[in-house]
Amino acid sequence: MARIRRTRTHRLVAGTAAIGLAGALAVAGPAGTAAAAPPCTAGALSTTASGVLARAGGFFDAHPEANDVITAAAKQPPQEARDSVRGYFTAHPGELLELQDIARPLTDMRNECGVELSPGHLATLIDTITE
Repeated sequence: MARIRRTRTHRLVAGTAAIGLAGALAVAGPAGTAAAAPPCTAGALSTTASGVLARAGGFFDAHPEANDVITAAAKQPPQEARDSVRGYFTAHPGELLELQDIARPLTDMRNECGVELSPGHLATLIDTITE
């Protein structure tokens, strides 16, 4: 019984996230005809996000200390996590710039399309279709 209730709740949350993403894409409207404008579609956003995440994975493999800080932050209370990550990257500004450069394609696309999309959003959407 608890499993059914948890599954229904999870589906409701995931469905709400999917509706929110669809609404955000509708507000963003179709991509313009200008060559520089990104296609503001779920597919384009997913492709951009996956490229950014792949490059971020390479970054963290090459910077094990940053990897440890980010991994630990995922298990910390929000304020402690922010302070820990901020402290690390304040002490390692070159790594911060490198990671910001890696994230730039997704940041630019999110700004240009007016869509808020994070890996967490994508994971929720994937959970919706895999249950």
